[in-house]
Amino acid sequence: MPLDEAQARRLALRALDQLGGARAVYRSPRHPLSPAGTRMLCIDTYDVRIRYGEMSSPAVVEVADYVFEIRDEELILLFGPGRA
Repeated sequence: MPLDEAQARRLALRALDQLGGARAVYRSPRHPLSPAGTRMLCIDTYDVRIRYGEMSSPAVVEVADYVFEIRDEELILLFGPGRA
């Protein structure tokens, strides 16, 4: 059964909580080619990929077919099924 946006958002927030919250990821720039620039977590059998931000690119979290930009206090949907 595919995820809807609300479920994907909840999974993304749970993954961010495990890494110290959205601010810890959003405000922790790392080199994009560094092994520490991306983290993979498994939340409720779903793979969640978190890419730390840097000066020229935002921090994002990917869950199934959804990609959210990570901000200080919110997630902004960038891409999802049927949304280009």
